[in-house]
Amino acid sequence: MQSPPNASDQHLIETQLSKTEILRGNFLHAFRDEVSLPNGMHATREYVVHPGAVMIIPFLDNGDLVLERQYRYPVQRVMIEFPAGKLDAGEDTLACAKRELLEETGYSAREWAKAGVCHPVIGYSTEFIEIWFARGLSSGPQFLDEGEFVEVIHANTAQFFDWCKEGSITDAKTLSGALWLQNVLSGAWPLNWQS
Repeated sequence: MQSPPNASDQHLIETQLSKTEILRGNFLHAFRDEVSLPNGMHATREYVVHPGAVMIIPFLDNGDLVLERQYRYPVQRVMIEFPAGKLDAGEDTLACAKRELLEETGYSAREWAKAGVCHPVIGYSTEFIEIWFARGLSSGPQFLDEGEFVEVIHANTAQFFDWCKEGSITDAKTLSGALWLQNVLSGAWPLNWQS
């Protein structure tokens, strides 16, 4: 999901001179590139290639949000997040959103609306996260991956925004979702719902 640079951006563009693979793990693929800067000098850029992901902002019929609590090893704490997950190779983003919502929360949705895209860590990763809203939820069992432990919680929007304000929610994708949610609820950013 990359848009081409604007012709007027040429004074900002860096050009790849060489590429070295640093790591090919089960999930992460890291590179170190040498680049030519706009002023002709050279620099090194290290980054992680990511397949992309989706995040879902799910509404219950009473207006409550479905969220997750999950231990995130790199930051050594339990985080409150919207459901999300990475794309499988060749997977459509809506199909991924439906799959991840069901697997992680046990919910399926009657209607879906694509909101937008965020790039959560532009300094060192190609990751993009497509944001989807879901409503008309029906519950069922979770289908968690082996070794995945997720607690599903519900919160009204006032509680959710309080958690964002007080720092209980610090996850970047969920905070991006809060911006979308606030604007959708106010009517400033309308959604195009589909079955």
